[in-house]
Parts: sequence; C-alpha cells; structure tokens
Amino acid sequence: MAKAFFITGTDTEVGKTYPTCALLHRARQAGLTAAGLKAVAAGVDASGKNEDVEALRAASSPELTLPESIRNPYLFSPAIAPHIAAREACVKIEFAVIEAAVQQALQQADVVLLEGAGGFRIPLGTDGDSADLAQKLGLPVMLVVGMRLGCLNHALLTAEAILARRLSLAGWIANNIRPDMPFHADNLATLKTLIPAPLLGVIPHALPGGVAAAARGLDVFEE
Repeated sequence: MAKAFFITGTDTEVGKTYPTCALLHRARQAGLTAAGLKAVAAGVDASGKNEDVEALRAASSPELTLPESIRNPYLFSPAIAPHIAAREACVKIEFAVIEAAVQQALQQADVVLLEGAGGFRIPLGTDGDSADLAQKLGLPVMLVVGMRLGCLNHALLTAEAILARRLSLAGWIANNIRPDMPFHADNLATLKTLIPAPLLGVIPHALPGGVAAAARGLDVFEE
C-alpha cells in the first residue's frame, strides 16, 4: 500500500529539503517509487523556478508523470513568509488543494513525501498554519532537526506540538547544518533520549556523494 508522510522542521533554514531528498533516494534504493512534493514554496530564481521544488523533483522517481500543480500546489515569487506571499499575490492557500495533490501523487508512487514550509507552526493563511495542514492531512510526521545551538528546545517543543495534535511522529532526522557545533554528540544523545520517536538517521555535513550517499545512512524504507 502506498504511504505518505509530512516532513516538517524545527525552524526555517534547518535544511528540510536535503533530508527529504535523501529519504526519496532511500525509498528508491529499497525498490519503491517515490514522489517529493512541496506544499508551499516561496522564492524563485531568474527562470521562475524554486530551488527546493527542483531538488525534490530531481530526487523523485524519474518515471513519474506528475504535473507541476501536484509537485508544488502553491509557488510564490518573493522569499517571504507564505501567508504574506499569498496575501500579496491575492491567493488563498487551500488545504483541500494540497490534500488532493497528495492523493493524486499516491496514485503513481509507493511513497509520497510532502515537505512543509518553515517550521511546524508557520502561518499559511485563513485555513490555518502548517500544523493545521498536517492535522487536516492526518499523515505521519517526520521531523528534521537542524543540529545547531538552540536545537534542543526547538526539537522538543516541535515534537510536543506534533503529538499534541494527535499526529504520529514517525521519526526524526538529525541534519548536521553546523559542522562546528560544540558538543554535537552530547546534544544528539540528549535528543535521542528525550524525543519520543526513533532517530531515522544522521545527515553528515557536506557528505561526499551527496543525497544518494546520505540516503544509505537512513533507517527507513528497508529493502
């Protein structure tokens, strides 16, 4: 049976997309078809493309024929908070549209990963925030923890918020965004003890081989 997961992070700029791409590669390494979706993206390059959306596309199974409206239901040009970007574009972010995109992707893929915007409580508009979206979808959540100063508080508060919504916390990934983080091992051990969900893997900083190599270190989608 096809499965979908909601990917969230402890904050913005914790590198959600890279671990999500690694998860997509891990699913493919296990012989599964995998689709990465970006619910809401803000910020485009000169060609009108969003870096995260393109990374998820590249990491997804190439045989999928998903239209752009499914891969990324909402795209805004300025790299600003989604609800502000939507307001400025006179667009309403509708959860039903995102839910329909996930369901359509599940018609083609064994695994669908829906990456949220920013942190778990980032506002999205009149339908609610990212947490409300996750609750509406009812998907198991995977949490990306950016390993840096402050990650203990952010990770524990986010895990608490996920569980308070009666959502399943399927696991978490430690993303080493700061290679010079003091007492990295101690912080990782603390999180392993206190987050009530399995550690799915640690993403090394600047790992040779990129996301495909990082995928091999993830304990998920076992072959």
